[in-house]
Amino acid sequence: MKTLTGSGLLLAALLFAGAAAAQSIAITGATVHTAGPAGTIENATIVITDGNVTAVGAGLAAPAGSREVNAAGKIITPGLITPFGQMGLVEVNAVEGTVDYIQRGDQFSASFDPADAYNPRSSLIATNRIEGITHAVIAPLPREPDELGNQSRVLSGLASVVRLSDDDFIVERGAAFVANLGETGGEVAAGSRSAALMILRAAFDDARDYAQNVQAYEQGSRRQYSLSRSDLEALQGLLDGSKPLLVRVHRASDISTAIRLAAEYDLDLIVLGGAEAWMVAGELAAADASVILDSLSNLPVSFEQLNARLDAASILSQAGVRFAIGGDGASQNHNARNITQSAGIAVANGLPWGEALRALTLAPAEIFGVADRIGSLEAGKRADFVVWNDDPLELKSYPEQVYLGGDAVPMQSRQTLLRDRYLKSGSEKPPAFR
Repeated sequence: MKTLTGSGLLLAALLFAGAAAAQSIAITGATVHTAGPAGTIENATIVITDGNVTAVGAGLAAPAGSREVNAAGKIITPGLITPFGQMGLVEVNAVEGTVDYIQRGDQFSASFDPADAYNPRSSLIATNRIEGITHAVIAPLPREPDELGNQSRVLSGLASVVRLSDDDFIVERGAAFVANLGETGGEVAAGSRSAALMILRAAFDDARDYAQNVQAYEQGSRRQYSLSRSDLEALQGLLDGSKPLLVRVHRASDISTAIRLAAEYDLDLIVLGGAEAWMVAGELAAADASVILDSLSNLPVSFEQLNARLDAASILSQAGVRFAIGGDGASQNHNARNITQSAGIAVANGLPWGEALRALTLAPAEIFGVADRIGSLEAGKRADFVVWNDDPLELKSYPEQVYLGGDAVPMQSRQTLLRDRYLKSGSEKPPAFR
């Protein structure tokens, strides 16, 4: 039996990498926070076969012939999910050639899908993965017009859920439509919040009309629509209820407007940002809307965030609002790993610890419709989980090992390689010549 110490975990990574697909693995002795119905299980055993969890519980015997790893004294959680960002779609924000998430132009707005540009070998992937993030939502964003005058639109395109692995990385393509209201919506709609709302209504009405008159449209006997055909066809997934609408918005009044819009078209709503969402928590709960919250937001960085506060997550939780902890800024790419700190801050301001963990795991999976596959440690789900040395929401804690599909991934990134390279001593040569 192996013991999960720092060196033992590295050895486990090497051993598991070459294990046969049918090899069963039993992780024993840890405190497992399942983030599911089973809650927290002390002295638990997780049984993994063919990359999936087949059993998790206390007192389970390891299957005959399984590879057993002793994780006594460790804490295990599901892999963390960063619920919005552009990881794998950007390398350096200031280098245009490495940025693939910006929507501009009229031909593709609602149908713009940046997932085809996703780079699973981006240096950002390993950097965040060794900190416990196993999945990410990647999404388009608007920006200022380019040098040719191409402008971003109110509808930015499609968000997808990806696994931070080298292959089989698309978990759910086109998991949500991304739109912009509030200040951002006004900026891309000739400077008016009202104009942004009118553009969305016109787009939804056109998509409905198109669905009822496809033949007439093909024969050229139907009026021109405000969107391209690819956008009209893509929006059918929104109007039929199979995909939610994710709206970037902060101000309480703008959130209320988004709730009314969603009710008007019978849409599932996700509020991204939501600095003032706590002010309309009752409306959000009644509408069964979800929120992706930056729980570190507590300063009036803009006029639409004047009422940001650190206990917003606690207020949303008490109101029964489903929420995930994340954000909509660049910090969710290079430093997406800091969501554990964000969750810890939320706990320090009244959010129960279990709810904070759920906001990093099962809640985002539920919001984007993939909770049947990821987000909690339950039989039948993929064995994506993290072994921690201590409380994962404490700033000084760190993952000792991350598992994807039951395989221990190398706990190595460009940053760790640079660290090790420049810590070497005993040579008079500069690091580049050692």
